[in-house]
Amino acid sequence: MTHGKARPAREWAAERLFRPLAERLVPPLARCRVNPLHIVVTHTALGVFAGALLRRGHHVTPAVLLQVKTLLDNLDGQLARATAQTTETGRYLDSEGDVLVNAAVLVGLAGRWGLPLTALLSLVLTVDYLWERDHRAARDEVFRSPPASHEDDARVLAALKLAYAAYFTPQERVLDALFERRLIAVTGGPPSPEQRLAYTPRAINRVAVNLGLSTQLLALGVCLALHRPKVYLWSLPGQAFLLASVQVWREGQVRKVLALPAVAEGKDGPG
Repeated sequence: MTHGKARPAREWAAERLFRPLAERLVPPLARCRVNPLHIVVTHTALGVFAGALLRRGHHVTPAVLLQVKTLLDNLDGQLARATAQTTETGRYLDSEGDVLVNAAVLVGLAGRWGLPLTALLSLVLTVDYLWERDHRAARDEVFRSPPASHEDDARVLAALKLAYAAYFTPQERVLDALFERRLIAVTGGPPSPEQRLAYTPRAINRVAVNLGLSTQLLALGVCLALHRPKVYLWSLPGQAFLLASVQVWREGQVRKVLALPAVAEGKDGPG
């Protein structure tokens, strides 16, 4: 039985590798009543430790640790959903723990350039989040189900929300405003439901989701095992360029919808 979240598109690395492995661990951990939050804390600690080892010049051990971290990252949500333990705390802690790991790993690899690269990676991941959200909104689908459990510590949750608002919310707002402005620039006014559907095709999600964190850490692990970490670092600007190209393509999809009435009129008119 799978406990994965239904998405418009699937991340190959997660769905074909890490999630099936994690799924095997769900039943025994559920029987042992393991708290999913403990798994989040564990895989965050492993990722930070991997970053510290990278700073010291190690490659193979961090590569392995990052794959274990990714396995556990795919496990915590499955376990939470299987045992009705999804909480707001878990969602915020998972997102913010990933940022901490990304920063530790990229600083470990690139020194002072690690923080700008962390910000760039965050933007890539945020595009995936926003494009899925917009895809679902255009089709009146639920984006995120409410948590099954509400046993959150109010002070911990408030602190996590504050951290999220400080780091994630600004980039979400900037990118969201950019995408909406580009849509309005193409349509020349408020977009119609048909135009929003054209602006949010499943194809864009297939690209963005396969730049997700499972893929990122798998690719980095391969580069580390081959002692070529700079290949991964240089891929980050390339990923941003790819997403920018996809943005141009989806604007073109809207232009095709705008052209349809004109084409139909030309066919029906005198000729």
